Amino acid sequence: MTLALVQAELSRRVERVRRWIGDVPHVNVTSVWTFAGALLLPAWLAAALAVTVYTHLWLRIWSGMVHRPLHRVVFSASMIVLSCYAASAVLSATGAGRLSHDWAERSGNGAALAGAALAFALVNAGLALLGSWAVTGRSTASVLFAVDGDYGLELATLCLGGLVAAAYVFQPCLVAFVFMPLFAMHRAVLARGLELAAATDQKTGLLNAAAWHNMAAAELGRARRDNSAFGLLMVDLDHFKRVNDTYGHLAGDAVLIAVATAIRAEVRDYDSVGRFGGEEFSVLLPGISETDVVATAERIRHRVTTLSVEAPTELGRATIESLSASIGVAVYPHGGGDLEKLLLTADTALYKAKNTGRNKVVSLAA
Repeated sequence: MTLALVQAELSRRVERVRRWIGDVPHVNVTSVWTFAGALLLPAWLAAALAVTVYTHLWLRIWSGMVHRPLHRVVFSASMIVLSCYAASAVLSATGAGRLSHDWAERSGNGAALAGAALAFALVNAGLALLGSWAVTGRSTASVLFAVDGDYGLELATLCLGGLVAAAYVFQPCLVAFVFMPLFAMHRAVLARGLELAAATDQKTGLLNAAAWHNMAAAELGRARRDNSAFGLLMVDLDHFKRVNDTYGHLAGDAVLIAVATAIRAEVRDYDSVGRFGGEEFSVLLPGISETDVVATAERIRHRVTTLSVEAPTELGRATIESLSASIGVAVYPHGGGDLEKLLLTADTALYKAKNTGRNKVVSLAA
């Protein structure tokens, strides 16, 4: 427990920066200590270790952060507690028991250790997906690879946790050697998080215009090499200024977030959605026919019309409905041979949609 708290203190500044860069799924390195605890201690003591570590993180790092309210800390700690119990259950079921000096002499203990790590990881991942579904309505594997580091970090910390437990039993002084790799891992993941934050629109969580443009340029190069097609959508909210004028800019922001979520829900995980500016969104749809591009655009248009957004106003809260969007479609290569031409085609189609009644999808060829 002391080692876990010391490591948390040494990494406090890095962890605070990781939290401040965005409200995103977040893998920390505490599993090094909690998994080691599950291998060395009775299940209830390992659970107590997890609670102590997360209480320290809350008091010293996360308290007062907008992105880390107390109920989320409780949920995260509960995930680790249950993961510890799962790992302990595997060790008990296989007869391996807690790690000790004679552990290596018994056959099958290596498989038991791997099973305990797998149980810890699966319970943790399953609860993370459940939490994501409860909050956002989306629960896909992409949640585990979001933003500031992929789920490989959690697997790496479990491996280190196993090594820490072994070192603690056979040569305790070697445990100190884990601090530098942990610190380096933490800083590397922070750097990755900063890179991704720089590519993200902070209001909606979508790609910003520059990052989306880079993704589209890369897809254009791939399509040229493979002689394949891809689609572009330009999505513009109709009469969005009325929302801001009637309800205020905070309500307008709530609408933008709701629309961004709606668009993400109607496209594939590997499609790229960006905020092009203001109330305009852009969607990149790789490897898709024009018919399917238009069908996707129609799903997005229909989804926006069904939105009911609870938004803050000067007088309290209001429900904003009757939203709609106009969408312009362009498909490579028929809509243009380069990115500038494709964007111009999609933008021209968008303005035709807005000028001919709004709340419609229009597709134009170059």
